[in-house]
Amino acid sequence: MNEILKNIGLIYNKESVKSANALDEAVLCFKKHDLNAKPMTTDDIESDISLAVVLGGDGSILKTARYCSRFDIPIVGINLGRLGFLSQAKLSELDKTIESINSGDYRIDERLMLKTINNICALNDIVIRGNTFSRTSRLCVQINDQSVCDYLADGIIIATPTGSTAYTLSAGGPVVEPSLEAMVIIPICPHTMTARPLVVPAKEKITILTTEKTRLRITADGQKSLTVPSSTKIDIFENDKKAKLLLLNSNKGSFYSILREKLYWGMSWKG
Repeated sequence: MNEILKNIGLIYNKESVKSANALDEAVLCFKKHDLNAKPMTTDDIESDISLAVVLGGDGSILKTARYCSRFDIPIVGINLGRLGFLSQAKLSELDKTIESINSGDYRIDERLMLKTINNICALNDIVIRGNTFSRTSRLCVQINDQSVCDYLADGIIIATPTGSTAYTLSAGGPVVEPSLEAMVIIPICPHTMTARPLVVPAKEKITILTTEKTRLRITADGQKSLTVPSSTKIDIFENDKKAKLLLLNSNKGSFYSILREKLYWGMSWKG
């Protein structure tokens, strides 16, 4: 038996009927291979597992990655959602996936993560907005304590290469190949015609602050939020921990082919 399968955590979302229903089928599939996979919710993951198998969509994978990165636990996604950009297989392919992992036909891809105040970390992005609903905010961006630009905007996204195909892409940002050590800065709906995304090395320190008397809301991966006073300087760094995604070698989907398959990149929409 491959060592990575020694202590499997089968991660599911108890709030999702689809994920809960898939759990029984997944447990039986592992038993067929004489493997014990212990069910765990996305809110109750144990730190001593050797592999986290996530039953769900990209949101469940992001939540699991933020926890598992602290303990260097690799994760593999079994897609039950719509897009499944971070997943490696469908539930119907779980049997084949187990065989591939057991035979060592995989690799571990380390992905850049971000961190900011109060130990908030993110695999996709950190979004900073004013805390007043439906109002723009004046947000100032500094890099290594040097002023770069001021935005009157709905907010600012700081994204990793992994997150460049998520919210950042919808906001007009570039697609960044996941192996690059870089961060993307992009304003959300800025009140200017000259604002463009900015790609900076991952070793830089990005600081966001405001001159307005409004509280700021920090959101990690669209899931975890924190509100801070307007006087707070929000520093964003490269996290010292990486997310470890298990990728199947037998999966022919390279990053570029996934762009075409799941985002219809460079293809005409057929409806």
